[in-house]
Amino acid sequence: MVVTDLLSPECQLDPAPVWEALRETQPLSFHEGLDAYVISRYEDVERAFKDPVFTSDNYSWQLEPVHGRTILQMDGREHSIHRGLVSPAFRGSELTAKFVPVMRQNTRELLDGFRHAGEVDLVDAFTTRYPVNVIVDMLGLPKSDHVLFHRWYTSIMAFLGNLTQDPDVIEQGLRTKEELQAYMLPHIAERHADPRDDLLSTLCTAEIDGERMTELEIKAFVSLLLVAGGETTDKALANMMLNLVRNPEQLAMVRADRSLIAHAFAETLRHSPPVQMIMRQPSADAELSGGTVPAGATVVCLIAAANRDPRRYADPDRFDITRPDLDFGKAFAAAANHTGFAFGRHFCVGAMLAKSEVEVATNELLDAMGDIELVEPAQPSGLFTRAPSSLRLRFRPTT
Repeated sequence: MVVTDLLSPECQLDPAPVWEALRETQPLSFHEGLDAYVISRYEDVERAFKDPVFTSDNYSWQLEPVHGRTILQMDGREHSIHRGLVSPAFRGSELTAKFVPVMRQNTRELLDGFRHAGEVDLVDAFTTRYPVNVIVDMLGLPKSDHVLFHRWYTSIMAFLGNLTQDPDVIEQGLRTKEELQAYMLPHIAERHADPRDDLLSTLCTAEIDGERMTELEIKAFVSLLLVAGGETTDKALANMMLNLVRNPEQLAMVRADRSLIAHAFAETLRHSPPVQMIMRQPSADAELSGGTVPAGATVVCLIAAANRDPRRYADPDRFDITRPDLDFGKAFAAAANHTGFAFGRHFCVGAMLAKSEVEVATNELLDAMGDIELVEPAQPSGLFTRAPSSLRLRFRPTT
């Protein structure tokens, strides 16, 4: 019997056969447990991200309870204004000059904890900590609060991935929202009164057409940045390192030519994206492969399944950093031909931030770690997001 249930043990263990079954036999299906329609083909997921009929109204119940109202819930002029307020900090010279040194410093500080050990659980010692630490330092908040933010990050991600609606996870997520708000509002007020050379001050002072973000909007963006920026980099970096170690000839290529780090990251976003699904809600009945989605319904867009669609990619289950059907030159722009950062007006504003973080970290890791191999098999886990919870590596210290 072919399994097509996203919540099944089989899908938890290995979702790829479930994605294939859905794409080929049920490109549009209704999942009673999720109370949502599920789409899995590339053309349908692409349309759900680009066609204005597919709104992000679902975020009012999915994200707002734990973040507050964020840019992801905005459309039209409001969205344009808010995207314009935050996006300059995450691209170009601002990103390179101010924040790449922060990334490099945090990479080296974490590396110092294991660079001579010869063995490490890279997830526990590095990937789950690195992006959160970077975000805290970019915001100009105390380094002593790295651990506190890591706890909040973990709690919010558990809330967002709580597909079975565990009440304890919900309660902890809502408590985290209040704790983070109580922490951030005084810092935001301080930056309004006395701006500094940090990201939080940039968010507090950014202005377009006389409009600025309110204190609660800034707090909500910080909360969103913590998980969106943290999760993409954390799990993508773990997935990428696992993919490379499993393909030593490609790891050797990246080690010899560091410009291929971006290729390895882009191919990881296609082959094994950290975020497996994103939801949308159509404002009117919408025709997709296999039928019609009624207005107001929740649509689960299986971006991981779309990225393995053989209609779009040759040999899609193979990890290949030289893949000719993935446009590496546009992989981190809105014109990307993979779904890892979504498409359209809600294309990930932090795509270049994630690229920079991964490139800086991977360069430093490869400089410090030679002859990398797995100590034990690594098994990715998770449905909403997916990556190995442990990645034990053996290596030859080189520095």
